[in-house]
Amino acid sequence: MRPTPQSIQCTVTEAVFGCAPGRGDRPALIDLGAGVVYGYRRLAGEVTRGASGLVRRGARRRQVAGIHVDNAAAQTLAVHTVIAAGGVAAPIVPGSGEMAELLAEWDARLLITTPRLAESSLQAAEDSRVRQVIAFGQARDTVDFADLLLLESVPLPFLDPAVQPALLTEDGGVLTHQDLIMRMHTLDRLAALEKSDVLLVTWPLVCSLAMTTLIGLALMHGALVVVAPGLSSAELSATIQDFGITVMALSDGSIQRV
Repeated sequence: MRPTPQSIQCTVTEAVFGCAPGRGDRPALIDLGAGVVYGYRRLAGEVTRGASGLVRRGARRRQVAGIHVDNAAAQTLAVHTVIAAGGVAAPIVPGSGEMAELLAEWDARLLITTPRLAESSLQAAEDSRVRQVIAFGQARDTVDFADLLLLESVPLPFLDPAVQPALLTEDGGVLTHQDLIMRMHTLDRLAALEKSDVLLVTWPLVCSLAMTTLIGLALMHGALVVVAPGLSSAELSATIQDFGITVMALSDGSIQRV
């Protein structure tokens, strides 16, 4: 399904995951570095149940949530969970020395992290107004994301995609749901992704806006995304062959068909 003027009127969650239940357990996202594989049903289900868990734990519409993770699968899940809950996802470069200052500037009350980065995330939370740190796995003084999925479901907030903020960009700009979907629409003119495509993304996590846009576009179309940053030439060739890669997003920012 290609983005259309009608699809731009929906939320990011509806645009990216609206068709996911019908795709069942077909692979959606493989993160080779993290060793994680998500099927469409599981990924969409964890986004919506995780968002419900955030709302039940007090997340508010338009509230900024910092995202400090060390792999693309966690970043994708965290960004879309926050967006579905009505929040504003704000990815932070791993190891950023200004994390506490950024969280305070954004008035963030929630921070999502991974176990390896939990200690620095907790320190930043103590030095800001963050009151809740959620981790993708067990870590001291954090809430395990898996526990959010077990909470009794609550309705997700109604969001107006034209005005509801969704993502805070690296340069401090704010994109609404409609803005982010339009970026996917624009990128689709270049990438022309199809359901049958297998997309290899080698971009680093610092390219959070580009990665969110490209992975969201691929999931919208029902393609398979394989994320593997920092590959050597030999590893790149082997990955292309092993997974049947048809489209590559290379470290220089280019997107090309194999």
